[in-house]
Amino acid sequence: MKADIVVIGAGAAGMMAAISAAELGADVLIVEKNDRAGVKLRITGKGRCNVANNCSESEVMKNITRNEKFMFSALRGFSPADAMEFFERIGVPLKTERGNRVFPVSDKAADVAEALDNYGASLGVKRIKGRVTGIKTMDGAVCGVKTSAGEINCRRVIVATGGVSYPKTGSTGEGYTMAKSVGHSIVEPEASLVPLVSPDAFCPAMQGLSLRNVRLTLTGSKNGKLFEDFGEMQFTHFGVTGPLILSASAHMGRNSGEEYMISLDLKPALDEKALDARILRDFSEQTNKDFANALGGLAPRLLIPVLIERSGIDPHCKVNSITREQRQTLLQLFKNFTVRISGKRPVDEAVITSGGIATGEIKPSTMESRIVSGLYFAGEVIDVDAYTGGFNLQIAWSTAYAAGKSAAESLW
Repeated sequence: MKADIVVIGAGAAGMMAAISAAELGADVLIVEKNDRAGVKLRITGKGRCNVANNCSESEVMKNITRNEKFMFSALRGFSPADAMEFFERIGVPLKTERGNRVFPVSDKAADVAEALDNYGASLGVKRIKGRVTGIKTMDGAVCGVKTSAGEINCRRVIVATGGVSYPKTGSTGEGYTMAKSVGHSIVEPEASLVPLVSPDAFCPAMQGLSLRNVRLTLTGSKNGKLFEDFGEMQFTHFGVTGPLILSASAHMGRNSGEEYMISLDLKPALDEKALDARILRDFSEQTNKDFANALGGLAPRLLIPVLIERSGIDPHCKVNSITREQRQTLLQLFKNFTVRISGKRPVDEAVITSGGIATGEIKPSTMESRIVSGLYFAGEVIDVDAYTGGFNLQIAWSTAYAAGKSAAESLW
């Protein structure tokens, strides 16, 4: 078998890279170990696929948590506006929702995967099922790949194998092994955008409780405040999860021995004076009630027993007997509800992988290896990651577009 360009992996980045190259007339062959293309793409965004973020390139850069400067050229070459125009053009109508998150109108991630697969096929992109076992090189340049289906001779190779999150979809880190075998350095992959584990017993006690419109601050014992934002989160049997938590996890560094703490402002719209007035008002309307029965207007049901226990106030104490000092203790719990964090959930539960092929060994404008001529990288296999909101898929589209375009142009 032979082709101009072999793309390893038919995920989001792999299909976009193949399309970008085929649009310029290259003979492209994708090698994919799954039966169908876009397996992980089909489950992203809870099956809806947050395909992009309707914002500027500079806004994307602000939401990239690792190696954002590496993405400058790629985003200039294929921006969020370009991505949106592309998907509309290949038959995926889009809509923009809260936070400028862009979804297919159908709310079906499968529509995005099918559109990419079908459009690639219309350009002549071929796909075979197989597992790539190695990259062939000669005189410092790629000359083919070894696969379970036999050797394929080619002039360019694009590695788009993803990271190690969601391994059941095929993301098992094989791209790292291939890159390392030809001389590339790998930044040790770890979970990012992942739920967090807490040793605090009140977390499982509040399992299922969702908090909206809270402000979260993540601090580390070595590096102080690491992250702060406003939004939603949930308590679980192991700790905490939800959009705020996933974003916070991206700032938990690789420093061993760091201890982490989350602080929640449960009433961010009220300063301490206004919140104290609100508590006083609620208490004045329920003066003869037990403290345990007087918090219904201030906190959700599952949170109330935890607030009572952590405040140290007798649950049977009458509201009119609560002292100013006790009220201040309760107020501080609302403004600074702390949760200890002992670590992250396993990488196979992460939305994305942090780490991968070192960006210093990749040309940022073309995604070509600085070590092996004719070898390109795209998507999550590269050591770049971002927050939720469509930014990680934008990284995939932009790096893949650059890799495919550059690989095709270099043929001639």
